[in-house]
Amino acid sequence: MDYTIKLKKILSEVLELEDRLDSMTVDTILLGNIPELDSVAVVTIILTLEKNFSISISDDEVSAKTFETLGTLANFVEKKLANKNKQSFQDDAT
Repeated sequence: MDYTIKLKKILSEVLELEDRLDSMTVDTILLGNIPELDSVAVVTIILTLEKNFSISISDDEVSAKTFETLGTLANFVEKKLANKNKQSFQDDAT
């Protein structure tokens, strides 16, 4: 599943990107390219991702690479959700 649209909405809300949101693609560089994306914003985005996707993200899972582009962030969320669903399936099987 492509989480890009949902992530664009989250980034837009947290960073107040307004019209810049429309030009974002999976290749859009986030860190170093969006002035509003500072360390506080990263924490806020992580908390928002946890809430919106019902996932848990630990500090050691997140790196600059996670926020390199919109695509890398989407891949991170997709993997977190896949692992969550896999764990839920395993829990149900036992």
